[in-house]
Amino acid sequence: MFDCEKTDMDFFDRASACYVAEVRIRATPDRIFDAFENAHAWTVWALPITAVHWTSPRPFGVGTTRTVHMMGGMLGVEEFIAWERGKRMAFCFTACSKPAVRAFAEDYEVADQGDGTCTVRWKMALETAGISRIFMPVTGFAMQPGLQWMLGRFKSYVEAGR
Repeated sequence: MFDCEKTDMDFFDRASACYVAEVRIRATPDRIFDAFENAHAWTVWALPITAVHWTSPRPFGVGTTRTVHMMGGMLGVEEFIAWERGKRMAFCFTACSKPAVRAFAEDYEVADQGDGTCTVRWKMALETAGISRIFMPVTGFAMQPGLQWMLGRFKSYVEAGR
């Protein structure tokens, strides 16, 4: 495993690459967080993820950890840096099985619209390392539409009541 820079919430403002997607979902904040807390759900809507293992007991909060397995054999060790159930959660990588990631974080904000819907805003910020830095301008081009597409899959998953 390769250590990653442990980030804080300011990382989203200073990262060399940050992508944002947003969608409105017909669901309550609790239902959305039920999906976030469901390890299997991530494998359904987040295409690169093949398995999620929570390594901290419930209730989840700041400091909670989990391990995420991704396509290509990549493994990420995550620590949550923000957690307010129904409103916001964010995590960063503390370690990664590939030397391509110097720092990585995701932030999910949920805003209850008061009409049975919520707006979900997903931010992904990263700093690449090694040879990945060379390819980032090319792969980065696909990140924004990819994020929006996956968030659409999340919306479908939640609205289907799975």
